[in-house]
Amino acid sequence: MEESGWDPEVKRYFRKIMNSFALGLLWMLTSVTVGLYFGLAIVGPHLQWYNTAFYIFFVGSFAGLLWCYYKMWRHLK
Repeated sequence: MEESGWDPEVKRYFRKIMNSFALGLLWMLTSVTVGLYFGLAIVGPHLQWYNTAFYIFFVGSFAGLLWCYYKMWRHLK
């Protein structure tokens, strides 16, 4: 009798897709919340220190997200 359910390889691939989506969504929501809700991404008449700090954090966290994606997907068969 055949066992019902997903193939383990398909299940592992689907889990990678869902984790990638969730991590990207979490990064986007955090960046938008910190940048727009708290006003750190909005540059007024002059560039302030907190604008620069936000954009450095934004680029650094995006690089971290890409690094996590690389680590997650590098062993794709």
